[in-house]
Amino acid sequence: MVGVVDARDGAVSPKSTVELYAAIRRDSRVERLSIRELARRHGVHRRVVREALTSPWPEPRKPMPPRPSALDPFKPVVDQILREDLDAPRKQRHTVKRIHERLAAEHGAEGVSYRMVRGYVFDRKPEIWQEAGRGPSQVFIGQSHRPGQEAEVDFAELQVRLRGEPTRCYLFTFRLSFSGRAVHRVFASAGLEAFMEGHVHALSVLGGVPRGQVRYDNLKAAVVKVLEFSRARVENERWLAFRSFYGMDAFYCLPGREGAHEKGGVEGEGGWFRRNHLVPVPDVLSLRELNERVEEFERADLGRRIGQRIRTIGENFAIEAPLLAPLPADRFETGTLLTPRVDRFAQVRVRTVTYSVPVRLIGRQVRVQLHANDLEIFDGRELAAGHERCGVRGGIVLELDHYLEALIRKPGALPGATVLEQARAAGRFTPVHDAWWSAARKAHGDAAGTRALIEVLLLHRHMPHEQLVAGLAAALSVGALTADAVALEARKIADRDESGTEGPASGIGEAGPVVSLTERRLRALPDDTRPLPSVAVYDSLLTHRSAPGPVRREGDSA
Repeated sequence: MVGVVDARDGAVSPKSTVELYAAIRRDSRVERLSIRELARRHGVHRRVVREALTSPWPEPRKPMPPRPSALDPFKPVVDQILREDLDAPRKQRHTVKRIHERLAAEHGAEGVSYRMVRGYVFDRKPEIWQEAGRGPSQVFIGQSHRPGQEAEVDFAELQVRLRGEPTRCYLFTFRLSFSGRAVHRVFASAGLEAFMEGHVHALSVLGGVPRGQVRYDNLKAAVVKVLEFSRARVENERWLAFRSFYGMDAFYCLPGREGAHEKGGVEGEGGWFRRNHLVPVPDVLSLRELNERVEEFERADLGRRIGQRIRTIGENFAIEAPLLAPLPADRFETGTLLTPRVDRFAQVRVRTVTYSVPVRLIGRQVRVQLHANDLEIFDGRELAAGHERCGVRGGIVLELDHYLEALIRKPGALPGATVLEQARAAGRFTPVHDAWWSAARKAHGDAAGTRALIEVLLLHRHMPHEQLVAGLAAALSVGALTADAVALEARKIADRDESGTEGPASGIGEAGPVVSLTERRLRALPDDTRPLPSVAVYDSLLTHRSAPGPVRREGDSA
């Protein structure tokens, strides 16, 4: 663009060079103006007028000669170093820093800065590799995907604030290549259990299985060994059985960054989903809550258009869904079965993490069904315990309820117990518990007061947590420091909740009707519609009495 002064009105108007040339040629042709007049009218040099009259198309500007650099005398040395690196081991090739150091130490390049060397190496290194036939220009070819045929799978790291603690999790993504429909799931690990459970969830949401290939990285959960100079892989046996069960064909990309473009759709999808839905860092109480949010985000994304596509993701998926292969009738068991033995601390060790079980199982061998986000512990066929899976190596997960039978015999172990600290941190042992416990110990002594608290904790097995805490608060307010009083208050609160009436938190020491436990039990029975019993039919027996016989005296014969 150039600024041209119009001689007729004195205004300055920006014009492109082509427009300027066209205006000069028009004025010369119509008004027959001289070169001097044309230059004055358009505010340019006479040389520009001559160029415009010679050709309507401006000649390209000549490139400015490169500015001399202090690196110029040393560029052949840098080229030689880069050529030597062609045959050097990959981990022992020159870095920019090392090249800069060698230029200064061996060639006296004192005025050459690191920035000069870095810029030159960045431009020159690909050219040298291409000249040697080692690195041809990388070309990407666009692909078209048929509906219902192909999909891509990947894991992406994710930071979450889980119960207030920063926790690293993993975002599983299963993406259909044609429609771009993606299903996501957040797991505590990226192991085999999470890998298979992510597939089960994704296939159930999509309602079918892709008929063609599914593209994967060389994840340790699926691939045991990558065979050199080949696309063949040694796969994990459980993963191979899983693929066979669902009828999926796997395509494994090249290892490392070289193969990332072979499943670029899911690579971009994972980053897009994380940036748009998981920023700022989610703050949740459990991964179940986070996955419920993720499902809401996925439903909202059905109305999104990818790139320049005409249809939305949901519209394309409506075309693709009927073309997927049907799901198997049965469900594949994705959990891993383990059989650890319970130690004397009523704990089992699973994948470097310790979990508690009821104390009655000490010394026995139990079955553990390990899933991606949780695990279940069985004693025979009975479910003995369940925990959310811990992602911290060497972590300890304890449940206070598992130790109550032992603590009622050893109440002195409760104040400093690790399980009590974990219950406080999780919010299951509330400040109301602590206040009631302190009052009970003050009134009954440490041992008796602690046993009373443990009896209260045993009530958690039969009553909701919120009602029992409210019962504790009500009993504490009137100084009722026994488990029976807490149970009574909790039942009153439960009755009020069921009837929908509001009342004071405590009934002890307050005016009001006394609740009979018998009436409370009978209230739950159905109404008795039978008639009341009657003895009227027995009155007829009174009119048919036999007449009295003669009175016999002593001594009379029979």
